[in-house]
Amino acid sequence: MAGRLTNGVVRARDGGRGAMTTTGSLQAELSDLFANMLHVQVPSPDTDLLATARLDSVGMVELLLQIEKRFGVRVDMRDFEIDHFRSLSAIAAFVAERRRDRTA
Repeated sequence: MAGRLTNGVVRARDGGRGAMTTTGSLQAELSDLFANMLHVQVPSPDTDLLATARLDSVGMVELLLQIEKRFGVRVDMRDFEIDHFRSLSAIAAFVAERRRDRTA
């Protein structure tokens, strides 16, 4: 599929969001979000953010707000599962899945 990369989102030539951001680029955006908005350094995409105490309850609330703001993904508390937020790779997969669901 022909497209161009704009702001981390692959867009079809018609300007639509035909293809979603790759998990790798989502991980990079999340790493930036953690470093610059949450002031948390995450050594690798698979680092357990909870077990290493990089993410506490206040950080989790801020993360959820930032995910909604930056990625347009709303996290419904009725469907909240902590394992979706254990690592950058888990968060990226969660965001990618929610974006797919939103466009389906």
